[in-house]
Amino acid sequence: MELSVLKDIVIIFALSSLVNYLFTRIKVPTIIGYLLTGVLVGPKLMGIIKAPQEIELMAEIGVVLLLFMIGMEFSLNHLFKIRRRVFLGGFLQVTLTTLLTTLLTHAYDLSWKSSLFIGFLTALSSTAVVLKILQDRSEITSNYGRTVLGILIFQDVLLVPLMLFTPFLGGGEIDYSGQLFLLAIKSVFIIGFLYVGNRWLMPKLLHKIAMTRNQELFMMIVLLICLSVALLTYQMGMPLAFGAFLAGLMISESEYSHDAFGNLITFRDTFTSFFFVSIGMLLDLSFVAEHFEVIIAAVTVVVILKMLVGALTAFLLGHTFKGTILVGVALSQVGEFSFILAKLGKDFTILNDYFYQLFLAVAVITMSISPFVIQLGSKISALLLMLPIPKWMINGLFPLKQIDIPQLQNHLVLIGKDSRAQNLSKMAKYYNLPYVSIVFDPEIARQRQLKGETVVYGDAFNIPILEKASVRNAHIVVISIGKLDVLKVIIDKVRQLNKHAAIVVRTRHIEDIEALYKIGATQVIPEEFETAIDLFERVMANFLLPRKEIDSAIDRIRSDHYGIFLEETSATKFNISKDIPDVEIIPMEVTKGAQIIGKTLAGSRLRELYGITLVALKREQKVIDHPKPTLTFNEGDVAYLLGKTEQISGVAELFSAE
Repeated sequence: MELSVLKDIVIIFALSSLVNYLFTRIKVPTIIGYLLTGVLVGPKLMGIIKAPQEIELMAEIGVVLLLFMIGMEFSLNHLFKIRRRVFLGGFLQVTLTTLLTTLLTHAYDLSWKSSLFIGFLTALSSTAVVLKILQDRSEITSNYGRTVLGILIFQDVLLVPLMLFTPFLGGGEIDYSGQLFLLAIKSVFIIGFLYVGNRWLMPKLLHKIAMTRNQELFMMIVLLICLSVALLTYQMGMPLAFGAFLAGLMISESEYSHDAFGNLITFRDTFTSFFFVSIGMLLDLSFVAEHFEVIIAAVTVVVILKMLVGALTAFLLGHTFKGTILVGVALSQVGEFSFILAKLGKDFTILNDYFYQLFLAVAVITMSISPFVIQLGSKISALLLMLPIPKWMINGLFPLKQIDIPQLQNHLVLIGKDSRAQNLSKMAKYYNLPYVSIVFDPEIARQRQLKGETVVYGDAFNIPILEKASVRNAHIVVISIGKLDVLKVIIDKVRQLNKHAAIVVRTRHIEDIEALYKIGATQVIPEEFETAIDLFERVMANFLLPRKEIDSAIDRIRSDHYGIFLEETSATKFNISKDIPDVEIIPMEVTKGAQIIGKTLAGSRLRELYGITLVALKREQKVIDHPKPTLTFNEGDVAYLLGKTEQISGVAELFSAE
């Protein structure tokens, strides 16, 4: 690497960091920061970038990694399910956009060839921008997100025949029969290669690599697969990014895909930033200033036209009114692959310098405003729904099947591969509790998967792994890992996804307790003193002390955060059992034949007669907090009762027929 390239990278990193810091403070998307950085450092303004070609190469790698990870996240099965949206939706969007743009530009006194070519350029939307935004918003697997992805895939594939057609528009001669035959052969090869790789090759290869337990080797092989397939498709005349997407699809069905996904995020975000910077470098501000009115008018026409066509396409596919708006705004910009096509059109004199610069300005500006436009999608649909719109438009022409990814709800997440975590999974399975385990050991993960357990292989450090285990919807997360630094990171990541789940943590040392509570743990169990408590329990039993006194003593030790074992105890943390002696919250199930069945909360007079407060009630999978006096108790309900131990014991007869 030449020194000039290194200087350029340092300049880009420094300036984009500063710009994005300021933009983050005012809640402006980072994409805009990168585009602005490109404008500032580009040859058209400050001209401080000395190696633009190398920057463009890194930008290309960014797009490759982005599409690779999209492929891993999506999977071949999901792509097959949306095949109608890919082919029909893509065909409608491209055809209608091309036709309308051709008619409009021809009216602007352009030739039919130039008008048709500009129609092709306008029809393509930005895969990099849109999918980055949808990924950040966790909407790529939503109903409208899948339609957007399907149309973008169609556009990317269409780039190849458009590149073949461009020389013809420019007056060149080309053997189309031979080219089409060659394209058909390539397509058959790619489909076959994709199928074999997805079903047999990649799962076996990744399993063998994972079994080495060498994470560096594993990631090297994953990157090798990505770049090799991308290079293969490029040699066949297709975009690198499309090949990377295919590589992601090949890996997607493997149980190791989410671990690879999590480890690649940093690389993707780093290199993708170069892509947006390189796009910003294309913008000529002097041209924009000179032709400002024309550019603004062109941007307005392009955004509105593409929004309407995208919305119409979504409506014809069966989306609701809101869905049509969201699809329309998502596809309202000009795409990065249009730059490749535009350069080819300029070389074949289909576009003169003026229209080439006008296109670049429109493309960069539409891409820049896309995050804001997409962000406004829901608000736009909400405002439009206030109008007297016919019901058939609101609900869609016909029901569009929602393709959902099944997710656990109110379940238990077990993180760790030690015997304690495994024993907890056995107990959860025995009592039919919904649970999922996160295990960072390929052999243990595979063994437990073969036994029918729900196991996610990967490092709990990575957000995608936690997402795969549906941590967002978890009721309890148990982390059985001894190292304090590891525990802190995982607890922090879990809390980012779920603010309300109970986090139970095992730690080795008593001095770790306060630090873990501060970062977000609900309960910390130090193994060195749990053994002491177990011994203490047995000693007290041998002294023939009442069971109630033994349990009360142990509860006090635990509720005090094991303060009896410490030289000093912290008095800063409020705890019900510590600050209000003998008061606790106990769940109590309403069993068959119980006296309280059919009674309301007011009619049961729990507070008046027994001094008990009902703080919550769980009915099936729903938790009812702040229960109203009119609430009626049903069989199978779990009541969470607040009171002293003896008070709750006295009320037990109401909840059980035994």
